[in-house]
Amino acid sequence: MSKNIFLLFVAILLGYTQLQAQKRVSDTTVSAVMFQATYAFQMPGGDLTTYFGNNSTIGGGLSYKTNKNWMFGAFGHFIFGDQVDGRTEILSLISTSEGEVIDGNGLYTSLALYERGFHLQFKAGKLFNILAPNPNSGFFVQAGLGYLLHRIRIETQFGTAPQLMDDYALGYDRMRGGMAFSGEFGYLLMSNARALNFSVSLEFTQASTKALRDYDFVLMGKDTQTYTDQYFGIRFSWMIPTYKRAPQAFYYN
Repeated sequence: MSKNIFLLFVAILLGYTQLQAQKRVSDTTVSAVMFQATYAFQMPGGDLTTYFGNNSTIGGGLSYKTNKNWMFGAFGHFIFGDQVDGRTEILSLISTSEGEVIDGNGLYTSLALYERGFHLQFKAGKLFNILAPNPNSGFFVQAGLGYLLHRIRIETQFGTAPQLMDDYALGYDRMRGGMAFSGEFGYLLMSNARALNFSVSLEFTQASTKALRDYDFVLMGKDTQTYTDQYFGIRFSWMIPTYKRAPQAFYYN
């Protein structure tokens, strides 16, 4: 009961603060904390194209827009996709001449390969009040710096292929990670009526990655190469902004 009362109090407080802010957002540049949920569709570039096709990311973050329209934020995104090439090469040591993998019961097992990963980053940028309904909306540019990791997830039917389970699977997943930077250009709308707050942007990410596994079965040793991995994408973000309360106006005769 006490937890429900607390949540109700927080909701009322946020609603009241947001109601007051409506007096300012339409004609004044305000500072705002923005909770964001994001989705992106991405295409690979650089060394990523060896194995991966198009993918998606979902995630979120917390950002802050100053009253000078500078933006700062921290974000985390989960990378997922089902377009993985090179199965024959990746599983060549445990496949038959027909390219099939035999499970522990002596039967051909059904395999599915997926792309998985994550991208953590800090962003900083500037919003320009161009073609916008209020001073808090417009085109923006951002740069990001963070850490990116990706790997191949191999799923077998009923989990009956011991050569692709537990520690053995680590020798086939091609896990790589490293520092990444990104550039972003888009449009942000902070609605006057607070009914709709979103951004849409074009994004480019490049990471310098290295293998994170000690042993690669195909190479019969550790992969010591450095890779240049790139993503080109379009990102959609839905935002819940919170503003400082508008100052009271006083009038004198």
